[in-house]
Amino acid sequence: MASFNKVILVGNLTRDPEVRYTTGGTAVAEIGLAVNRSWMDKSSNERKEETTFIDVTLWGRTAEVAGEYLAKGRPVLIEGRLQLDQWEDKESGQKRSKLKVVGETLQMLGGRAEGGGSGAPGGGGGMSRPQQSANTAPSTPSTTSSRSPDQAFYDDPPAGASDDEVPF
Repeated sequence: MASFNKVILVGNLTRDPEVRYTTGGTAVAEIGLAVNRSWMDKSSNERKEETTFIDVTLWGRTAEVAGEYLAKGRPVLIEGRLQLDQWEDKESGQKRSKLKVVGETLQMLGGRAEGGGSGAPGGGGGMSRPQQSANTAPSTPSTTSSRSPDQAFYDDPPAGASDDEVPF
């Protein structure tokens, strides 16, 4: 029988990441995520909201990035898998278990001012708009005047290139 274990979460950090290192030198970060859900209760005609708190473990470079750039309140998208941790309580001797998420990818959301982040460039994580590098000349007003503000973030096509020459 086939199986599939994938979780995609968008929420806000409930605390600053706690980064530790294993004896082998691998970074491990523990973060807390608050995920909100809202709906309209048809019986009372009221808007209801609930918050679910989820513990997430990040490994390797992803853990280091979380420790460096994330802070309490910062919005993030996490893709990962569910994992069940089981142990025996030392005080009571009872078997305990906890369902948590092992994060495989991390996407920082929002801008620099949102959520008290420590200033990740552009709000980060690969989905941000391209930043102009220091060694590129700024666009002249004549090249951006015919484009919308959203299009102004992208580089100009090479001089002399036409739409027919685009390889895709």
